[in-house]
Amino acid sequence: MSKLTKNQKLVLGKIEPGRSYTLKEGAALVKEITTTKFDASVDVDVRLGVDPRKANQMVRGVVSLPHGTGKQIRVLALCTPDREAEAQEAGADYVGLDEYIDKIKGGWTDIDVIITMPSIMGKIGALGRILGPRGLMPNPKSGTVTNDIGQAIKEIKQGKIDFKVDKTGIVHTSVGKVSFSAEQIRDNAKEFISTLNKLKPTAAKGTYIKSIYLSSTMSAGIKIDPKSVEENL
Repeated sequence: MSKLTKNQKLVLGKIEPGRSYTLKEGAALVKEITTTKFDASVDVDVRLGVDPRKANQMVRGVVSLPHGTGKQIRVLALCTPDREAEAQEAGADYVGLDEYIDKIKGGWTDIDVIITMPSIMGKIGALGRILGPRGLMPNPKSGTVTNDIGQAIKEIKQGKIDFKVDKTGIVHTSVGKVSFSAEQIRDNAKEFISTLNKLKPTAAKGTYIKSIYLSSTMSAGIKIDPKSVEENL
């Protein structure tokens, strides 16, 4: 077994074994236990009491984080020529149609989000094998297939994210950066968890939110007491 570094020992000493923290405490603690030299992402993992294999228990949605994600989101707008100016003014990093479809077919996926229009989905459907596994396929449910191109781009740039429960019943998302204040991390995490609560499937029985963990890139996970969050929603 490898020896713990000085920083690792300090970090482990700050987390009480078996203790569940309030969201406010966890948001402050995650900043203390992060020792990376870069601005690490702050992540939330929520285990839900659902069976994702059943269509009526699938949890998927979007949320606009009050303080954004802290990330530079690269947006590709696939739109008709008459909407290109609108997409550019809204802040899209790449704007076009056929030339970008060809680039993607060639393996280019150097983007974070694709926004497109319903009338164009017929062309984009052929890209499913490339975009699907990377989570880049536009979807009306996440607001990335819309006729309001400009508004959709602005919302993504300002911190709107989409999420989906995985096959193990866990929803994982980033809610900011370690450089954020503890209050900003708490606010973003609270908004995300509040949105999850609103999406509880009627078919889900028993405890819905089973566990919440807050962590940063490469840090230990901090167990958050779900009741401390629900009481303040």
